[in-house]
Amino acid sequence: MEIEIYLNLPEDARMIRLSVFVAEQGFIREFDDDDRSAIHLVGYEDGVPVATCRICKQGQENTYLIGRIAVLKAHRGRGFGAAIVDRATDVIRRSGGRKILIHAQARAKDFYRKQGFLDCGIGDTEEDCPHIWMYRDL
Repeated sequence: MEIEIYLNLPEDARMIRLSVFVAEQGFIREFDDDDRSAIHLVGYEDGVPVATCRICKQGQENTYLIGRIAVLKAHRGRGFGAAIVDRATDVIRRSGGRKILIHAQARAKDFYRKQGFLDCGIGDTEEDCPHIWMYRDL
């Protein structure tokens, strides 16, 4: 998978997020002000967009949030999610980041654990979907 980095929300990322979070999972408030200031990553397989995420700088020094991690349903189980998280981690590390946060859907926490993230022990809901805060020190 080839991964491109964008400073504005690209149409390919928008399409993936609409497909995964809105059409498939039923979220209503998918896009927000963070999209304007985030770094967006899109993964392509043979030129076709299949995965995305965004990176947001947090208020704490050297802390970043990886969010809106999505892989199109037909392309799951092939390592694209792990690859885009790895690339986002590399971007953060090169930017001087020392800590990464993820506001993970609770059902995906085992995936993030495999990527080296630990539970913060703080859970909440987003549009009635259980989430958990996770972190990884770099």
